[in-house]
Amino acid sequence: MIQWAEATVDFFKDYHAKNKDFIDSYAAYPSSCMSLVREDGALDLYHGKLRAIDSEGNKIFDMVDSQDYLSYIGEEVRNWSYMKFPYIKSLGKEKGWYRVGPLARLNTCDFIPTPLAQREFEIYKAYTKGKPNHSTMHTHWARLIEILHAAEMMKILLNDPDLQSTDLVRKGKKTGEGVGLLEAPRGTLFHHYRVNDDDQITMCNLIVSTTNNNEPMNRAVTWVAQNTISGKPEITEGLLNGVEVVIRAYDPCLSCATHAMGKMPLKVSIFDHQENLLCEGSRNIDNQ
Repeated sequence: MIQWAEATVDFFKDYHAKNKDFIDSYAAYPSSCMSLVREDGALDLYHGKLRAIDSEGNKIFDMVDSQDYLSYIGEEVRNWSYMKFPYIKSLGKEKGWYRVGPLARLNTCDFIPTPLAQREFEIYKAYTKGKPNHSTMHTHWARLIEILHAAEMMKILLNDPDLQSTDLVRKGKKTGEGVGLLEAPRGTLFHHYRVNDDDQITMCNLIVSTTNNNEPMNRAVTWVAQNTISGKPEITEGLLNGVEVVIRAYDPCLSCATHAMGKMPLKVSIFDHQENLLCEGSRNIDNQ
């Protein structure tokens, strides 16, 4: 797996060298970034604390404990989407949006704590002269470096005494409330629960990776529209491909990122083979 990961990173670097203009510029736009990092600044997927940086690499906040996330992250609701729009409270709703995921993790961390991935990380960082990388297509480069790191970690963990132990039960004191925070492949993932004395869940708040990347995905699609559509607006194969390319870079999972209160608004239109509208109907739109 380590050899495969190294070969795939090399494949991307070779492809990048031959297609720099496309990969560097396509849907490239500045943003803040957020991820977990270890206390020494290393990439951390499970046990770190929150760090956020602005588009220039300046820290917005650092070493934030998962239990305190609500003091730093807000969630905006917009009437045209089932998905919420998270933002960094200190920057406000308009400017506080941020990216999570492979690109963001390699922007926020200081180093990767496995040797082969660290070597590739240094090459990756040198390409932007140490500055945050804002090219959407470089997400794939970052993702492959993380895969190499994961393969290296598997080799280490296979010999971990704790994982080889037969003690499978964790004992602890029931508190009634807990926050879990980790880096999923798509990005930072928040789970926050409260339970009552009967162990029934009374409150649940999830901010999944796709939700965190909601605004960045919208920005990416806007970039495609502004750089593809000219003259007479029309839906072309190139436009559709472009939209798919930038959305796939974020690897969204809409099934766990969307939330609907009450009944779902729905509008259905039926057309014949000549695209003549035959009938349409709606339900729960504008309170009707």
